[in-house]
Amino acid sequence: MPWSSPATFSLFLLLLGQPPPSRPQSLGTTKLRLVGPESKPEEGRLEVLHQGQWGTVCDDSFALQEATVACRQLGFEAALTWAHSAKYGQGEGPIWLDNVRCVGTESSLDQCGSNGWGVSDCSHSEDVGVICHPRRHRGYLSETVSNALGPQGRRLEEVRLKPILASAKKHSPVTEGAVEVKYEGHWRQVCDQGWTMNNSRVVCGMLGFPSEVPVDSHYYRKVWDLKMRDPKSRLKSLTNKNSFWIHQVTCLGTEPHMAKCQVQVAPVRGKLQPACPGGMHAVVSCVAGPRFRPPKTKPQRKGSRAEELRVRLRSGAQVGEGRVEVLVNRQWGTVCDHRWNLISASVVCRQLGFGSAREALFGARLGQGLGPIHLSEVRCRGYERTLSDCPALEGSQNGCQHENDAAVRCNVPNMGFQNQVRLAGGRIPEEGLLEVQVEVNGVPRWGSVCSENWGLTEAMVACRQLGLGFAIHAHKETWYWSGMPRAQEVVMSGVRCSGTELALQQCQRHGPVHCSHGSGRFLAGVSCMDSAPDLVMNAQLVQETAYLEDRPLSQLYCAHEENCLSKSADHMDWPYGYRRLLRFSTQIYNLGRTDFRPKTGRESWVWHQCHRHYHSIEVFTHYDLLTLNGSKVAEGHKASFCLEDTNCPTGLQRRYACANFGEQGVTVGCWDTYRHDIDCQWVDITDVGPGNYIFQVIVNPHYEVAESDFSNNMMQCRCKYDGHRVWLHNCHTGNSYPAKAELSLEQEQRLRNNLI
Repeated sequence: MPWSSPATFSLFLLLLGQPPPSRPQSLGTTKLRLVGPESKPEEGRLEVLHQGQWGTVCDDSFALQEATVACRQLGFEAALTWAHSAKYGQGEGPIWLDNVRCVGTESSLDQCGSNGWGVSDCSHSEDVGVICHPRRHRGYLSETVSNALGPQGRRLEEVRLKPILASAKKHSPVTEGAVEVKYEGHWRQVCDQGWTMNNSRVVCGMLGFPSEVPVDSHYYRKVWDLKMRDPKSRLKSLTNKNSFWIHQVTCLGTEPHMAKCQVQVAPVRGKLQPACPGGMHAVVSCVAGPRFRPPKTKPQRKGSRAEELRVRLRSGAQVGEGRVEVLVNRQWGTVCDHRWNLISASVVCRQLGFGSAREALFGARLGQGLGPIHLSEVRCRGYERTLSDCPALEGSQNGCQHENDAAVRCNVPNMGFQNQVRLAGGRIPEEGLLEVQVEVNGVPRWGSVCSENWGLTEAMVACRQLGLGFAIHAHKETWYWSGMPRAQEVVMSGVRCSGTELALQQCQRHGPVHCSHGSGRFLAGVSCMDSAPDLVMNAQLVQETAYLEDRPLSQLYCAHEENCLSKSADHMDWPYGYRRLLRFSTQIYNLGRTDFRPKTGRESWVWHQCHRHYHSIEVFTHYDLLTLNGSKVAEGHKASFCLEDTNCPTGLQRRYACANFGEQGVTVGCWDTYRHDIDCQWVDITDVGPGNYIFQVIVNPHYEVAESDFSNNMMQCRCKYDGHRVWLHNCHTGNSYPAKAELSLEQEQRLRNNLI
């Protein structure tokens, strides 16, 4: 990315009373930052924050051990080298440290020896720079926009659009209007002199919009002139005050925040010169992403939609956040966090129809993925249309692991939905009786939601709308929570959500409200949480372990009692005969951010006398054999009689075990394995004829337990059965491949030829 010299850039930012952009760290007591090229966050001039002011470090006595301490404190694993004689430009302000002497084991630079704070005989021509290894330290969490914007009271805090046209005022979200900037706690307007489309791009990105379009400046000029001539308008007197204006803004268009642009609050001559002579306020028009457009808006071109599907976000608690996954060679995989920064994260956000990134997250902060790591050291310049346009290495080239999976939090438009829902009566802010605001006869009214058909999918939408993350419970009885006195009427019933809606008001619901049990005891409520588990099936293990068994009826009494056989088994001459079973092992991994626990406590588990074990979830998995057009020809199910940590990676303690009536669950990062040789670990295909089928496994099929991502709960295989043998191939989880993607037999690694 092109960047001006640090000294020039700093001069513009000093007019804001703020320091230059940086990448502050998460570790250590004294804050450090590197000032250098945005495309290389691991190198730059080393600066230290002391007494509220940023300053530089002299290169006298500075060597690799000092650079190593600085890099570790900045969140990188190690230092590659250091640079003397102001290689990254001369800094501004004090030279805080000179003759720094470290052993190399210190956790922060202020633990090393030096001449003392501010004691130096150096000039800024001796400012030291460091080059760190791009791999992040595991304790380094994220790069946020707010890190680089200086103290709270001395920066551009917010940006908004003030609609001018009547049509724009009715639009939600507001996409067109005059630019207003909150500077030192007060809103100011920006002079349009020197305003460019690059500036508009930055403003739109901050407001959650991926792109911008030109405005009719001649029309807005006429509106401005009319107001200036109107004797009743206060605008003319306000515009004469320099405190009304931001004098000039110059952006490259790649900045994630306007405060990282070159901003001049007042003219160089100060109060003696008008801040916006002969000008008017800058007007911007933004284009909302597909999810935030009114329903009547024309759909996107098919080509651009196809491009959008090459990247996705997973496991995010809010809209516009999640682990970054990309589609390469028809398979989804993750992105390594080496050199991951706000510039690259913003490309992802805009590609998905959001604004610029407000946070670039490292170290699998939003959960680890499975499968390949496709990209590493992504180096976007900021103008790219898609992430695939950015230079990058293959993820396998530099030893990335899933603990390095990158994630983002994007700016999203303010739709106002969060003001149309609230919780009441809960013991904590994350739970309670749900109250919504809807229009009744054209008048906004608060009321409750009928709990008929209320489920976890609807609760997920409600928690996301509340800004509280995931739903862990969808309450159908809320008599123990008291609502607001004026919101006891039921104003919403028959709510059915797909799970992708931004608000309950977007879900399907009854026209006239119809709640058969009325208000009172049976009203909808939710309990929310900012993280959730996420179960995924090991598809390869299913493919490798499938086989056929003809099992005598004499060994199937318990399985028959638990309904693990087809209906035709009821009419057989027990114990004579056999059932043909398609058997396999399953291994279920929790790649979420919290443990997977049964919905009910041990006191509610059901004892099954025949197998002599407890079921904590009555139906934990569905096993189905389908025709190629989706018709079911055989089915099975598996209760979670033993939901436990069968295997955990080295260093991770097993927390759940079923022995001795122990607690059940699956710890984050652990596997729960069901072997092929236990009862009900099969599909009864006795009545199935030879042919080609789809074998399907669904985990947590009834959504009894909340998860961050239900799209990966289904696994499918192609199945060929000739009456004597069975082949399973192309086994994959529901979101491993794009929709409708089918791999040919030649693309499979191997086929299984399992004899009876």
